[in-house]
Amino acid sequence: MPTYNDYRYITVERRENDVALVTLNRPERRNAIDNDMHSELERVFHELGSDESFRAIVLTGAGRAFCAGGDARSMDDGSFLPKGPTTPFRAVRTLMHNLLEVEQPIVAAVNGDAAGLGATIALCCDIIIAGEQARFADTHTKMGLVAGDGGVIIWPLLVGWARAKEYLLLGDWITGAEGERLGLVNRAVPQDQVLPTALAWADRLALAAPKAVRWTKYSMNRILRAQVDQALDASTFLEAISMDSDDLREAAAAFIEKRQPKFTGQ
Repeated sequence: MPTYNDYRYITVERRENDVALVTLNRPERRNAIDNDMHSELERVFHELGSDESFRAIVLTGAGRAFCAGGDARSMDDGSFLPKGPTTPFRAVRTLMHNLLEVEQPIVAAVNGDAAGLGATIALCCDIIIAGEQARFADTHTKMGLVAGDGGVIIWPLLVGWARAKEYLLLGDWITGAEGERLGLVNRAVPQDQVLPTALAWADRLALAAPKAVRWTKYSMNRILRAQVDQALDASTFLEAISMDSDDLREAAAAFIEKRQPKFTGQ
């Protein structure tokens, strides 16, 4: 049985009814994902899915954000998902597949902003509880990147093609309250009720018939996995190409310097 004691950026706590509370724990960077945290995410979902002592999972973020997506500083210095013929493919594919292969139901407690890869992770959970003022965005294009980590898959399934293209092409933000109206999330609640509400949902799922819940999730995720298998490699390949662009470096520098980027298409 995993102990979960050797993670630097993720904590795993056992709650009542064998619910795992998993917290992305890099609050000083708004839980932004660098290479080390990406590797931990790949591993923790594999370990949780294999841990029969847990019957449901709640995923949340420490501090004011759920997850700011890829760390702009590591993009600025070129260290995010280091270059190589298979590295970006392998890392992104492993993370997405491990997340979708978790047998236990996962409830996302979106306590604050969820951007880019952070939004994809939240939206690929089974139940999504968001703060009314929490914000979602796939901000890849604003960073000069192709939306290659799963956003092109999950957003259309949740809000439809027209809305998905709007949010993916422009990288605009959407609040939890608006997300509930559009079907992006299950419930939008006041900020102080996000985690209690998510835990209450996880308790219900943990006390339900395990095989019925898990196999229903498995059957539905087969549809999602088929979409992942169809689109993920192409979008990740194109994202990897865009990672070696002047536009990405300009966007990362502009983000750090708190100014508007000037894109050239190079």
